[in-house]
Amino acid sequence: MSEESLPYDARPAYENAHEEHPDALPAYAERVLEVADLIPPGRVMTYGDVAEWLEEGGPRQVGRAMALYGGAVPWWRVVRADGVLLPGHELRALEHYRAEGTPLKEAGRAAEGHLPRLDMKRARWDGGGRAQGHT
Repeated sequence: MSEESLPYDARPAYENAHEEHPDALPAYAERVLEVADLIPPGRVMTYGDVAEWLEEGGPRQVGRAMALYGGAVPWWRVVRADGVLLPGHELRALEHYRAEGTPLKEAGRAAEGHLPRLDMKRARWDGGGRAQGHT
């Protein structure tokens, strides 16, 4: 049974809150964006890392929140686990990575578009030194 077919009062609380206040940011999305804001310049976290940090959801839920609401935060710091740059936003992300000194692996000639990947071993941030007040 899909959530759309559930009675209004049986839908998840975050969904009901968003319908009552259409401009309100869903609570989960707000938490995802808060984590994205904590990632230091030059470092990245994967979608799965963010979900693990939050102890809620998974990579797809984090990706959805970033796709819908991530424009106001450093979206380029939340990435795919394989280090491939976000399709459709590669050049913008690459500008940010180079400006911040994010470790990259230069692409070989056989790589599509010759775009580098993130060097995940060096760029990945484990959340060490969590910001004060994070629970």
